[in-house]
Amino acid sequence: MSVREEFDEWAADGRDKGMETRHWHTAKHALARMPVEAGETVLDLGCGSGYAGRALQETNDAGAVYGLDGAPEMARNAASYTDDSRVGYVVGDFGSLPFADDSVDHVWTMEAFYYAADPHEALEEVARVLRPGGTFYCAVNYYEENVHSHGWQDNISVEMTRWSRDQYRKAFREAGLYVAEQDSIPDRETEIPDESAFPTDDWETREDMVERYREYGTLLTVGVAP
Repeated sequence: MSVREEFDEWAADGRDKGMETRHWHTAKHALARMPVEAGETVLDLGCGSGYAGRALQETNDAGAVYGLDGAPEMARNAASYTDDSRVGYVVGDFGSLPFADDSVDHVWTMEAFYYAADPHEALEEVARVLRPGGTFYCAVNYYEENVHSHGWQDNISVEMTRWSRDQYRKAFREAGLYVAEQDSIPDRETEIPDESAFPTDDWETREDMVERYREYGTLLTVGVAP
């Protein structure tokens, strides 16, 4: 199944909103770091319901926010959640972004980058569309060090790229982006039951659940265009 087919199904089932709920715990902390200034242009890659771009527009007064998704139903749903003329949604591919060179001030992606058919090509495209000094905030929960995410591939038909922290830094640099920072943002809001509740349907031990959410959390890698 293609990315388009997979996530069209998610959108049709209303799972785009569920993604927003799960991701917001850590996404809001990463979004708060983005140096978006009034009037600037923001691109949200793999936008899903579009929650991240709308949050940046509302809090930072971005001039234009574009959400790009490979699934038409996702983009259609996202467009239905806002009537702000400064926010728009397009269907597209990470490897061929429909934007001119040096036309975007900031790029954001949350839990979507690893779906890129060619992640190196996607990074080159991000570097191409970013203006000098522009930033790329790439947030993922599916990465090598997070051992609790390794089984996710078994639950989805789309091939995913599982890079390590070092691989992300190396790939950013190879694409021509400076790595400004990289760290893990813990999820402190997901409720972790008392020890007596384990094992659960998803977790064998409380220690595993604590490690997944409080220690590994979301890996954030920040790139800056020269």
